[in-house]
Amino acid sequence: MTEYIIRRLLSAIPSLVLVSIIIFSLVRLVPGDVVMARLAEGGYADEEQLAAMRAELGIDRPFVTQYVDWGSKAIRGDFGESLWDGKPVLPTIVQRMRVSIQIAIMAIIISVGIAIPMGVISAVKQDTLPDYGARLFAIIGLSMPDFWLATMLLLALTLWIGWLPEFGYFPLWEDPSRNLQALIFPALIVGYRLSATASRMTRSSMLEVLREDYVRTARSKGLQERTIIVRHALKNALIPVITIFGGLLSFMLGGLVVIETIFALPGMGRLALNAVLLRDYPVLQGTVMVMAVIFVTANLIVDLSYAVIDPRIRYQ
Repeated sequence: MTEYIIRRLLSAIPSLVLVSIIIFSLVRLVPGDVVMARLAEGGYADEEQLAAMRAELGIDRPFVTQYVDWGSKAIRGDFGESLWDGKPVLPTIVQRMRVSIQIAIMAIIISVGIAIPMGVISAVKQDTLPDYGARLFAIIGLSMPDFWLATMLLLALTLWIGWLPEFGYFPLWEDPSRNLQALIFPALIVGYRLSATASRMTRSSMLEVLREDYVRTARSKGLQERTIIVRHALKNALIPVITIFGGLLSFMLGGLVVIETIFALPGMGRLALNAVLLRDYPVLQGTVMVMAVIFVTANLIVDLSYAVIDPRIRYQ
């Protein structure tokens, strides 16, 4: 197991290097730079002043020089400082990451609580009313975009109930009540969307497993149906479902831009979006690299969890 983990981590290095080169190149292909973004906020400068500002920020140097300088620091966990406000990038990312991670964890808890029972019931009761209801629930969740769900939820709470949820972020350890009030609705929206995908995968995976020979053998031995479903079928059906959750967890950390904007949450998605708009290269590069590391780590944890769920899987 240890050897497998080491091999996986070493194989991730080329991927991370490639990601760093791609993001380092793409952000510089966007028209304009941080100097022009600053001037857009108000002010005027001639060409000499613009050149002096770019030299001061170090963005006038050759591409390779900038990349080597940034990459050598990034290996040590130093992503530089923001070109906009001069604050260190890594502490800013860590601060924003807490918001996105809490939303992602809450959304996964909600989706697991909905998707797995619903998918199992839908498979066991195939082509019955509960199955049709579960499939309709999933289709609606897959069809409606996040921004529409969030907007309709806020309108319903405001017009029908006369109550508006908390906006912004309040640390859990400082004010748990306001923290949950601010994050529960974003988590519900994301969790519902995730449960729609996971419930369909759970249903299809369970249907395949329930047709396996060992399930028929377990039934012929007189085992209770609940025991067959929970101890024999469900554990084997969870492997593709866990794969989905692992990939979506990484995606959610950077894909919550719309939800974080609607609910005024300072998460990683909004941080990356603002960095693009402000041409803040170090912040965007650091955010993407942290997301890439989280993605690699999440996929490794998912792979290792296979052996826990299915003892037949062994890593050499």
